[in-house]
Amino acid sequence: MPTPPIIPFLSAIGASDAANEAWLTALRAAMPAREIFPFAQLNLASRKAAQYAIATNPDPAEVAQLPNLRWLHSVWAGIDGLLRGMPQPPFTLVRLIDPQLSQTMAESVLSWVLFLHREIPIFQAQQRLSHWLPRAAVNFRDRRVGVLGLGELGQAAACALVALGFDVLGYARTPKRIAGVRCFHGAEGLTRMLRESEIVVCLLPATGETKNLLDASALAQLPQGACLINFARAAILDDQALKAALDCGQIAHAVLDVFSQEPLPTESWHWQHPKVSVLPHCAAPTDRRTAAAIVAQRIARFDASGEIPAGINLGLGY
Repeated sequence: MPTPPIIPFLSAIGASDAANEAWLTALRAAMPAREIFPFAQLNLASRKAAQYAIATNPDPAEVAQLPNLRWLHSVWAGIDGLLRGMPQPPFTLVRLIDPQLSQTMAESVLSWVLFLHREIPIFQAQQRLSHWLPRAAVNFRDRRVGVLGLGELGQAAACALVALGFDVLGYARTPKRIAGVRCFHGAEGLTRMLRESEIVVCLLPATGETKNLLDASALAQLPQGACLINFARAAILDDQALKAALDCGQIAHAVLDVFSQEPLPTESWHWQHPKVSVLPHCAAPTDRRTAAAIVAQRIARFDASGEIPAGINLGLGY
């Protein structure tokens, strides 16, 4: 039996050696019979032989040096970084769909929705002023939580919120049906959902349609004093519109995990704003072990049958 070709691993520009080595370790453990090497270590023959590769957000110039590539598997759920460098690739782009990632995101959504639901930011502000002011608790069923984006991550988060008893609303580009969730779609549906949501969780993909979707007009549609969680992409939320909404009290608090520049610069207004909780892009980190196992299964299936995994829709951007 001929030796299977080496699998290229293409890392993001500027990725640390430690991060790349961690990925290689996980991938090699999931595929002990295969050779997996960074692109820089591949000779010309190995580059020509590669029909598939594994990547974070690779350098498009390196991808172009794999002339027979049929599919590229990203180890991230989000693929906007890939599309910026390869808007119309001649091969299939496959993103990571990992149940563990969905569970991790649902846990983060629950944690921070509860943080806002129980009005922890208000108690923190009172503590700084040495104010002892109890507040009445709101029942889960009386708190309306809107989830923007009902893909794999959004559905997991919405179902977790339903399980706790929240009044859950959901928005997607196309109609969805999820038990216990009042689902909306389209421009009119977005307006209706925003007007009812006291806490909004953004889990939308970054596409041309969603860029600056949460602008000043959209934020103004929320009930006065609503709260916002952005665990999606920074480009979806108009940063200056958010600051204005926070300053005037239209938005009571924002939990932000994604920013246009990361790490967030020390001079950024977000750090010191009393109504902002800053997270270092940690809401749902990829589990390398489970991600590597999923990639390995898809590669094994291709080797056995030639089946290329389902790829992203380039027109939609996800």
